[in-house]
Amino acid sequence: MPPEVIGWAASAVLLATLVRQILTQLRDGSAQGVSRWLFVGQITASLGFVTYSALVGDWVFIVTNACILVTAIVGQVLTARRRRKT
Repeated sequence: MPPEVIGWAASAVLLATLVRQILTQLRDGSAQGVSRWLFVGQITASLGFVTYSALVGDWVFIVTNACILVTAIVGQVLTARRRRKT
């Protein structure tokens, strides 16, 4: 099995779990228990990983980390909106 297949499969699993978390947060309508620093750290780390992945030319990680960055931004926005409502 080519290593890229393993990488893309792992990427799909990780992104599915992150999307599921965002959907749960949307459904629950609460930001209770969600650390503000979680998304700040995730955004910072994802920016670093996207940069690193681009520098080494690894498309699996470029795409995966870019998608993780998007989930972190969405999570941050949702959490901020929920906190303003309460």
